Amino acid sequence: MGHSPLILAPEGVSITDWECAFFRECDPVGFILFARNVDTLYQLASLTASLRDAVGRDALILIDQEGGRVQRLGPPHWRQWAPPLDCAGWPNAARVFWIRYRIIADELARVGITANCAPTCDIASGDTHPFLMNRCLGQSAEQVTQNARASANGLLAGGVLPVLKHMPGHGRAKVDSHHSLPHADVPLFVASDTDFAPFRALADLPLGMTAHITFAGAGPQPATQNAGLIDAIRNDIGFGGLLMTDDISMEALSGSVTERARASWAVGCDVVLHCNGRSNEMEALAQSAPALTNAAATRLNTALAHRNAPETVDIAALEAELEALTP
Repeated sequence: MGHSPLILAPEGVSITDWECAFFRECDPVGFILFARNVDTLYQLASLTASLRDAVGRDALILIDQEGGRVQRLGPPHWRQWAPPLDCAGWPNAARVFWIRYRIIADELARVGITANCAPTCDIASGDTHPFLMNRCLGQSAEQVTQNARASANGLLAGGVLPVLKHMPGHGRAKVDSHHSLPHADVPLFVASDTDFAPFRALADLPLGMTAHITFAGAGPQPATQNAGLIDAIRNDIGFGGLLMTDDISMEALSGSVTERARASWAVGCDVVLHCNGRSNEMEALAQSAPALTNAAATRLNTALAHRNAPETVDIAALEAELEALTP
């Protein structure tokens, strides 16, 4: 499989001639979309079709549709969802999250999006930075695990692949990794019993994303560029799926985007995620990218095989049930 180990983002609501030619030549593993790429249902469905036409295959197309502050699709064409943490402690929360993400999967599938960067399995605490806090699915490993499994199952039932994030755990971040590098003030043996637990419980999922965070005693590099932390993801957590970085454009990382990407590939990340759509950066990444490894290609194929046709469901009935379950 000759794909570049990249997931890239178009700049606007339609792909330009340059992007079409570049994506065809680069042949990234997939694409990720943001609010800047979204206008109407018809436009978004046309964009996803154009991206697939450019690479000549049914490529992965991802989006962040968690609900709350992080949802790229919103009114008037899509539902507005409450922040996940607001619902985490509700009675029947697992059923609430299954319904929520089953409906989200229906919305995504209708416009050609095949993977959702959720569930967020980070554990919220009093120290968690506000950028992440209300995106979490609970304040204990048990609560996060229950709600994350239900969320992932809802997506899978709707024919959309979940992405397990942010491994090995981002809940102790006291700063926003979009702007600076967070540090977890616990050693790995403590994190293994707490932070890692929800990821370990969901390690069977086919897609996962690293965290830009360091841990005490694990060296200065964030998990995205840290061989020891990638080893923890693979062997302590036991994640065997396709492992992508979080966005390498984020300022938690230092150096040029190509230096960031090379460091990530070198420690065992399968795929690098680049989100800002800047053509010069994408060109530089494509020129420096190695071939997708055989192991990564196998993991990609396994992930794609996890995606099934959506199960038949009555969305209106699910909406009514969700309304009845809402306190």
